[in-house]
Amino acid sequence: MASGVNEAAVKVRQDSNQEVRCPPDKIVIDIARGAYICEETGEVLEERIVDQGPEWRAFTPEERERRTRSGSPLAPAMEDIGLVTIIDYKDRDATGKKLDLKKKMEYARIRKWQIRTKVQNAIDRNLTQASSELQRLANSLGLPKEVQEQAAIIYRKAVEAGLVRGRAIESVVAAALYAACRIMNVPRSLDEIAQYTRSGRKELARCFRLLYKELDWRELGLEMPKPDPFHYVPKIISTLGLSGSIEATAKDILKKIRDTGIGAGKDPAGIAAAAVYIACLLNNEKKTQKEIAMVAGVTEVTVRNRYKEIVKALKLNLPLT
Repeated sequence: MASGVNEAAVKVRQDSNQEVRCPPDKIVIDIARGAYICEETGEVLEERIVDQGPEWRAFTPEERERRTRSGSPLAPAMEDIGLVTIIDYKDRDATGKKLDLKKKMEYARIRKWQIRTKVQNAIDRNLTQASSELQRLANSLGLPKEVQEQAAIIYRKAVEAGLVRGRAIESVVAAALYAACRIMNVPRSLDEIAQYTRSGRKELARCFRLLYKELDWRELGLEMPKPDPFHYVPKIISTLGLSGSIEATAKDILKKIRDTGIGAGKDPAGIAAAAVYIACLLNNEKKTQKEIAMVAGVTEVTVRNRYKEIVKALKLNLPLT
Protein backbone atom coordinates (compact mmCIF):
# COMPACT_ATOMS: atom_id res chain seq x y z
CA MET A 1 0.00 0.00 0.00
CA ALA A 2 1.64 3.23 -1.15
CA SER A 3 0.80 6.55 0.42
CA GLY A 4 -0.39 9.47 -1.64
CA VAL A 5 -2.43 12.61 -1.04
CA ASN A 6 -5.53 13.24 -3.11
CA GLU A 7 -7.54 16.30 -2.21
CA ALA A 8 -10.47 15.07 -4.30
CA ALA A 9 -10.68 11.94 -2.16
CA VAL A 10 -11.10 13.81 1.15
CA LYS A 11 -14.55 12.89 2.38
CA VAL A 12 -16.79 14.58 4.90
CA ARG A 13 -18.67 12.18 7.16
CA GLN A 14 -21.49 12.98 9.55
CA ASP A 15 -21.18 11.09 12.87
CA SER A 16 -23.40 12.05 15.79
CA ASN A 17 -24.06 15.45 14.19
CA GLN A 18 -20.32 16.14 14.28
CA GLU A 19 -18.30 16.72 11.12
CA VAL A 20 -15.32 14.41 10.75
CA ARG A 21 -12.77 15.04 7.97
CA CYS A 22 -10.00 12.62 7.12
CA PRO A 23 -6.65 14.49 7.10
CA PRO A 24 -5.15 14.55 3.59
CA ASP A 25 -1.79 13.28 4.88
CA LYS A 26 -3.50 10.17 6.31
CA ILE A 27 -5.07 9.10 3.01
CA VAL A 28 -3.29 6.28 1.17
CA ILE A 29 -3.95 4.50 -2.07
CA ASP A 30 -4.23 0.74 -2.40
CA ILE A 31 -2.92 0.13 -5.92
CA ALA A 32 -4.01 -3.52 -5.99
CA ARG A 33 -7.63 -2.70 -5.08
CA GLY A 34 -7.77 0.74 -6.72
CA ALA A 35 -9.10 2.51 -3.62
CA TYR A 36 -8.33 5.46 -1.36
CA ILE A 37 -8.27 4.52 2.35
CA CYS A 38 -7.95 6.61 5.50
CA GLU A 39 -5.19 5.30 7.79
CA GLU A 40 -6.83 6.71 10.94
CA THR A 41 -10.40 5.47 10.52
CA GLY A 42 -9.86 2.66 8.02
CA GLU A 43 -12.66 4.09 5.93
CA VAL A 44 -12.66 3.48 2.17
CA LEU A 45 -13.07 6.94 0.67
CA GLU A 46 -13.17 6.03 -3.03
CA GLU A 47 -13.27 2.76 -4.95
CA ARG A 48 -12.58 1.62 -8.52
CA ILE A 49 -10.13 4.39 -9.30
CA VAL A 50 -9.32 4.66 -12.99
CA ASP A 51 -5.60 4.68 -13.72
CA GLN A 52 -5.03 7.65 -16.01
CA GLY A 53 -1.42 6.70 -16.78
CA PRO A 54 -0.12 4.64 -19.70
CA GLU A 55 -0.28 0.86 -19.68
CA TRP A 56 3.42 0.65 -20.58
CA ARG A 57 6.62 1.46 -18.69
CA ALA A 58 9.66 3.41 -19.88
CA PHE A 59 13.04 3.67 -18.18
CA THR A 60 14.87 6.15 -20.46
CA PRO A 61 13.81 9.39 -22.18
CA GLU A 62 14.34 7.78 -25.60
CA GLU A 63 12.13 4.84 -24.66
CA ARG A 64 9.44 7.15 -23.34
CA GLU A 65 9.48 9.20 -26.55
CA ARG A 66 9.32 6.08 -28.71
CA ARG A 67 6.40 4.54 -26.83
CA THR A 68 4.32 7.70 -26.62
CA ARG A 69 1.24 7.39 -28.80
CA SER A 70 -0.76 10.35 -30.02
CA GLY A 71 -2.62 11.32 -33.14
CA SER A 72 -2.18 14.37 -35.28
CA PRO A 73 -3.41 17.69 -33.79
CA LEU A 74 -6.94 18.89 -34.46
CA ALA A 75 -7.41 21.20 -37.42
CA PRO A 76 -10.39 23.53 -36.79
CA ALA A 77 -10.02 25.03 -40.28
CA MET A 78 -10.99 21.68 -41.85
CA GLU A 79 -14.66 20.73 -42.12
CA ASP A 80 -14.05 17.45 -40.24
CA ILE A 81 -11.63 19.09 -37.71
CA GLY A 82 -8.95 16.74 -38.99
CA LEU A 83 -10.50 13.65 -37.35
CA VAL A 84 -11.25 11.79 -40.59
CA THR A 85 -8.43 9.92 -42.30
CA ILE A 86 -7.93 10.25 -46.04
CA ILE A 87 -6.96 7.53 -48.50
CA ASP A 88 -3.87 8.80 -50.30
CA TYR A 89 -3.57 9.04 -54.09
CA LYS A 90 -0.04 7.61 -54.20
CA ASP A 91 -1.32 4.05 -54.82
CA ARG A 92 1.40 2.48 -52.69
CA ASP A 93 1.19 0.05 -49.79
CA ALA A 94 2.70 0.45 -46.29
CA THR A 95 6.12 -0.72 -47.50
CA GLY A 96 6.18 1.75 -50.40
CA LYS A 97 5.58 -0.78 -53.16
CA LYS A 98 3.26 0.14 -56.02
CA LEU A 99 -0.17 -1.48 -56.04
CA ASP A 100 -1.24 -3.69 -58.91
CA LEU A 101 -4.03 -2.63 -61.25
CA LYS A 102 -6.74 -4.57 -59.41
CA LYS A 103 -5.84 -3.00 -56.06
CA LYS A 104 -5.66 0.49 -57.62
CA MET A 105 -9.19 0.16 -58.97
CA GLU A 106 -10.43 -1.17 -55.63
CA TYR A 107 -8.95 1.70 -53.62
CA ALA A 108 -10.14 4.25 -56.19
CA ARG A 109 -13.69 3.01 -55.63
CA ILE A 110 -13.25 3.10 -51.83
CA ARG A 111 -11.77 6.61 -52.04
CA LYS A 112 -14.75 7.83 -54.08
CA TRP A 113 -17.23 6.52 -51.51
CA GLN A 114 -15.20 7.99 -48.68
CA ILE A 115 -15.43 11.44 -50.23
CA ARG A 116 -19.17 11.04 -50.70
CA THR A 117 -19.81 9.90 -47.12
CA LYS A 118 -17.91 12.87 -45.66
CA VAL A 119 -20.77 15.18 -46.72
CA GLN A 120 -24.00 13.81 -45.24
CA ASN A 121 -26.20 16.86 -44.61
CA ALA A 122 -26.57 20.56 -45.30
CA ILE A 123 -24.29 21.57 -42.41
CA ASP A 124 -21.47 19.38 -43.74
CA ARG A 125 -21.83 20.93 -47.19
CA ASN A 126 -21.83 24.40 -45.65
CA LEU A 127 -18.66 23.73 -43.64
CA THR A 128 -16.94 22.22 -46.69
CA GLN A 129 -17.61 25.34 -48.78
CA ALA A 130 -16.70 27.64 -45.89
CA SER A 131 -13.41 25.78 -45.31
CA SER A 132 -12.20 26.32 -48.87
CA GLU A 133 -13.37 29.95 -48.86
CA LEU A 134 -11.64 30.62 -45.53
CA GLN A 135 -8.39 29.14 -46.81
CA ARG A 136 -8.57 31.27 -49.97
CA LEU A 137 -9.19 34.47 -48.00
CA ALA A 138 -6.46 33.77 -45.45
CA ASN A 139 -3.91 33.05 -48.18
CA SER A 140 -4.87 36.20 -50.09
CA LEU A 141 -4.45 38.33 -46.97
CA GLY A 142 -1.26 36.57 -45.86
CA LEU A 143 -2.71 35.61 -42.47
CA PRO A 144 -1.06 33.04 -40.20
CA LYS A 145 -2.56 29.61 -39.55
CA GLU A 146 -3.58 30.54 -35.98
CA VAL A 147 -5.89 33.30 -37.26
CA GLN A 148 -7.40 30.94 -39.84
CA GLU A 149 -8.14 28.31 -37.19
CA GLN A 150 -9.65 30.92 -34.85
CA ALA A 151 -11.91 32.13 -37.68
CA ALA A 152 -12.97 28.53 -38.37
CA ILE A 153 -14.00 28.07 -34.72
CA ILE A 154 -16.06 31.29 -34.82
CA TYR A 155 -17.74 30.31 -38.09
CA ARG A 156 -18.57 26.82 -36.77
CA LYS A 157 -20.26 28.39 -33.74
CA ALA A 158 -22.20 30.71 -36.06
CA VAL A 159 -23.45 27.69 -38.03
CA GLU A 160 -24.51 25.93 -34.81
CA ALA A 161 -26.36 29.09 -33.72
CA GLY A 162 -28.20 29.28 -37.07
CA LEU A 163 -26.70 32.66 -37.99
CA VAL A 164 -25.58 31.61 -41.47
CA ARG A 165 -29.03 30.62 -42.71
CA GLY A 166 -30.23 33.05 -45.39
CA ARG A 167 -26.83 34.76 -45.72
CA ALA A 168 -23.95 34.31 -48.13
CA ILE A 169 -21.30 31.91 -46.82
CA GLU A 170 -18.59 34.18 -48.20
CA SER A 171 -19.82 37.17 -46.18
CA VAL A 172 -20.05 35.29 -42.87
CA VAL A 173 -16.64 33.67 -43.42
CA ALA A 174 -15.08 37.08 -44.08
CA ALA A 175 -16.77 38.51 -40.95
CA ALA A 176 -15.47 35.57 -38.87
CA LEU A 177 -11.98 36.17 -40.27
CA TYR A 178 -12.17 39.87 -39.34
CA ALA A 179 -13.30 38.90 -35.83
CA ALA A 180 -10.36 36.49 -35.55
CA CYS A 181 -7.97 39.25 -36.65
CA ARG A 182 -9.37 41.53 -33.95
CA ILE A 183 -8.99 38.84 -31.29
CA MET A 184 -5.45 37.86 -32.36
CA ASN A 185 -4.38 41.54 -32.69
CA VAL A 186 -3.58 41.18 -36.40
CA PRO A 187 -4.04 44.55 -38.16
CA ARG A 188 -6.55 43.91 -40.95
CA SER A 189 -9.39 46.30 -41.66
CA LEU A 190 -12.81 45.55 -43.11
CA ASP A 191 -11.80 47.36 -46.29
CA GLU A 192 -8.76 45.11 -46.76
CA ILE A 193 -10.81 41.94 -46.32
CA ALA A 194 -13.62 43.26 -48.55
CA GLN A 195 -11.15 43.64 -51.43
CA TYR A 196 -10.92 39.85 -51.74
CA THR A 197 -14.66 39.14 -51.51
CA ARG A 198 -17.61 39.73 -53.79
CA SER A 199 -19.53 41.16 -50.84
CA GLY A 200 -19.22 44.85 -50.15
CA ARG A 201 -17.88 46.42 -47.00
CA LYS A 202 -21.40 47.23 -45.81
CA GLU A 203 -22.47 43.57 -45.97
CA LEU A 204 -19.26 42.53 -44.25
CA ALA A 205 -19.84 45.00 -41.42
CA ARG A 206 -23.45 43.82 -41.07
CA CYS A 207 -22.37 40.19 -40.70
CA PHE A 208 -19.68 41.13 -38.19
CA ARG A 209 -22.19 43.03 -36.04
CA LEU A 210 -24.46 39.98 -36.17
CA LEU A 211 -21.67 37.71 -34.93
CA TYR A 212 -20.67 40.21 -32.27
CA LYS A 213 -24.21 40.48 -30.87
CA GLU A 214 -25.48 36.91 -31.19
CA LEU A 215 -22.48 34.72 -30.32
CA ASP A 216 -21.64 33.97 -26.69
CA TRP A 217 -18.01 35.07 -26.61
CA ARG A 218 -17.60 34.06 -22.96
CA GLU A 219 -18.59 30.51 -23.83
CA LEU A 220 -15.94 30.55 -26.57
CA GLY A 221 -13.41 31.80 -24.04
CA LEU A 222 -12.73 34.85 -26.21
CA GLU A 223 -12.92 38.59 -25.75
CA MET A 224 -13.45 41.03 -28.59
CA PRO A 225 -10.99 43.91 -28.07
CA LYS A 226 -11.42 47.35 -29.52
CA PRO A 227 -9.23 48.18 -32.54
CA ASP A 228 -5.93 49.64 -31.34
CA PRO A 229 -3.81 52.02 -33.47
CA PHE A 230 -0.67 50.50 -31.93
CA HIS A 231 -1.23 47.27 -33.90
CA TYR A 232 -1.14 49.13 -37.24
CA VAL A 233 2.17 50.92 -36.67
CA PRO A 234 4.56 47.94 -37.21
CA LYS A 235 2.83 47.07 -40.49
CA ILE A 236 3.17 50.63 -41.82
CA ILE A 237 6.79 50.89 -40.67
CA SER A 238 7.87 47.56 -42.19
CA THR A 239 6.07 48.14 -45.51
CA LEU A 240 7.61 51.58 -46.00
CA GLY A 241 11.03 50.40 -44.78
CA LEU A 242 11.27 53.05 -42.06
CA SER A 243 13.71 52.96 -39.14
CA GLY A 244 13.07 51.80 -35.60
CA SER A 245 13.33 55.36 -34.28
CA ILE A 246 10.31 56.30 -36.40
CA GLU A 247 8.32 53.43 -34.89
CA ALA A 248 9.32 54.42 -31.33
CA THR A 249 8.37 58.05 -31.94
CA ALA A 250 5.03 57.06 -33.48
CA LYS A 251 4.18 54.87 -30.47
CA ASP A 252 5.09 57.69 -28.08
CA ILE A 253 2.70 59.96 -29.98
CA LEU A 254 -0.06 57.32 -29.76
CA LYS A 255 0.45 57.06 -26.00
CA LYS A 256 -0.08 60.82 -25.67
CA ILE A 257 -3.13 60.62 -27.93
CA ARG A 258 -4.60 57.90 -25.70
CA ASP A 259 -4.20 60.16 -22.66
CA THR A 260 -5.96 63.07 -24.35
CA GLY A 261 -8.81 60.94 -25.72
CA ILE A 262 -8.92 62.65 -29.14
CA GLY A 263 -8.78 59.29 -30.89
CA ALA A 264 -12.13 58.08 -29.54
CA GLY A 265 -14.48 57.06 -32.35
CA LYS A 266 -11.83 57.52 -35.04
CA ASP A 267 -10.51 54.90 -37.45
CA PRO A 268 -7.45 53.36 -35.72
CA ALA A 269 -5.66 52.88 -39.04
CA GLY A 270 -6.03 56.59 -39.80
CA ILE A 271 -4.69 57.58 -36.36
CA ALA A 272 -1.73 55.22 -36.75
CA ALA A 273 -0.98 56.62 -40.22
CA ALA A 274 -1.05 60.20 -38.93
CA ALA A 275 1.22 59.28 -36.01
CA VAL A 276 3.75 57.70 -38.40
CA TYR A 277 3.61 60.78 -40.64
CA ILE A 278 4.29 63.06 -37.65
CA ALA A 279 7.14 60.79 -36.54
CA CYS A 280 8.66 61.06 -40.03
CA LEU A 281 8.52 64.86 -39.85
CA LEU A 282 10.09 64.92 -36.38
CA ASN A 283 12.91 62.60 -37.52
CA ASN A 284 13.46 64.33 -40.88
CA GLU A 285 12.30 61.31 -42.89
CA LYS A 286 10.68 62.20 -46.22
CA LYS A 287 7.41 60.33 -46.60
CA THR A 288 4.26 61.86 -48.07
CA GLN A 289 0.78 61.55 -46.66
CA LYS A 290 -0.25 59.74 -49.83
CA GLU A 291 2.42 57.02 -49.41
CA ILE A 292 1.50 56.39 -45.79
CA ALA A 293 -2.24 56.45 -46.54
CA MET A 294 -1.90 53.80 -49.25
CA VAL A 295 -0.04 51.45 -46.90
CA ALA A 296 -2.46 52.03 -44.01
CA GLY A 297 -5.50 51.44 -46.23
CA VAL A 298 -7.05 54.87 -45.63
CA THR A 299 -7.49 58.00 -47.74
CA GLU A 300 -5.06 60.89 -47.87
CA VAL A 301 -7.80 63.18 -46.54
CA THR A 302 -8.16 60.99 -43.43
CA VAL A 303 -4.42 61.19 -42.72
CA ARG A 304 -4.46 64.97 -43.21
CA ASN A 305 -7.44 65.49 -40.87
CA ARG A 306 -6.01 63.22 -38.14
CA TYR A 307 -2.64 64.96 -38.52
CA LYS A 308 -4.18 68.40 -37.90
CA GLU A 309 -6.13 67.14 -34.86
CA ILE A 310 -3.05 65.55 -33.29
CA VAL A 311 -0.81 68.56 -33.91
CA LYS A 312 -3.37 70.88 -32.28
CA ALA A 313 -4.07 68.58 -29.33
CA LEU A 314 -0.40 67.87 -28.54
CA LYS A 315 0.71 71.44 -29.44
CA LEU A 316 3.46 70.24 -31.70
CA ASN A 317 5.69 72.71 -33.52
CA LEU A 318 4.62 71.48 -36.99
CA PRO A 319 2.80 73.24 -39.85
CA LEU A 320 -0.95 72.58 -40.15
CA THR A 321 -0.85 71.64 -43.83
